[in-house]
Order: sequence, then structure tokens, then C-alpha cells
Amino acid sequence: MEKTLIILKPDAVARRLVGDIVSRFERKGLKIIGLKLERVARETIEKHYDEHRSKPFYADLVGFMTMGPVVLLAFEGPYAVEVCRRLVGKTAGYEADAGTVRGDFSLSNQFNLIHASDSVGSAEKELALFFQADELEDYALPDQEWW
Repeated sequence: MEKTLIILKPDAVARRLVGDIVSRFERKGLKIIGLKLERVARETIEKHYDEHRSKPFYADLVGFMTMGPVVLLAFEGPYAVEVCRRLVGKTAGYEADAGTVRGDFSLSNQFNLIHASDSVGSAEKELALFFQADELEDYALPDQEWW
């Protein structure tokens, strides 16, 4: 089973889309193993987006991600990273397919509601950055046998 990180960005929280977005992942069959609402420290966001530090949008991205609370989610399931990326849609909301989170709720490139880990390796690092080991739950769901 794969684990992955999803961040519902401040615009998703401010627009009251948290329930609508989370339900898409649950209806797909993924299991929530971690969930919290948090105003993430600037240092943590800087570390998370470190690969973009030299890019012109970095400062605005860090400012945006620290302007309000985010919802941090850890999901588990078969092919969880790929499944989540497909549910999220392309980075720019105006390019994202209808039926994806960004395609249905965003027109922006920067204010695009959601972050999803892009690989199993990234997911492991990102989960460790935002969740302590004891904040991730291990439990069984009745439909897991259908995975």
C-alpha cells in the first residue's frame, strides 16, 4: 500500500471547499490515515518548497501558503500517489480536466487549491515533514479487501 500527502491550501479552506474535496478521495476508496487543520510555520513551508527556491514565484508561494490555515491529509491505498495526482488535475486550474479538483474549482495557476505528492519518494519525505509517526493511524476498513 502506498501513502501520500495532500495539502488543501489556504484558498481551499477560505472558499469552504474542504468537505467537497476530501469526499472525492474518500469516494475513490482511499483511506484517511492523517488529518489536521494547521497554520504551517514559514520554515516548514520553505523546506517543503525548497526545490523552487531559485524560481521567481517562490516568495509569493511561501507567502500564500502561510497566509492562513491549510488542511494536511495523509491517504493510504493502492497506487495512492498516482490516484491522488489524477484526482487533483493539472497544476493550472484553467488547463485541468473537468471532474478533477482543479478542473472543477480553480481557474488559477497559483491559487490552485491543492498540493499532491508527485512520487512515492516525495510522499515519504513530505509526510515526515508534516506528520509525526504517531499522528498517522493504522486501522482496517471493511472494503479494503476489495483493493
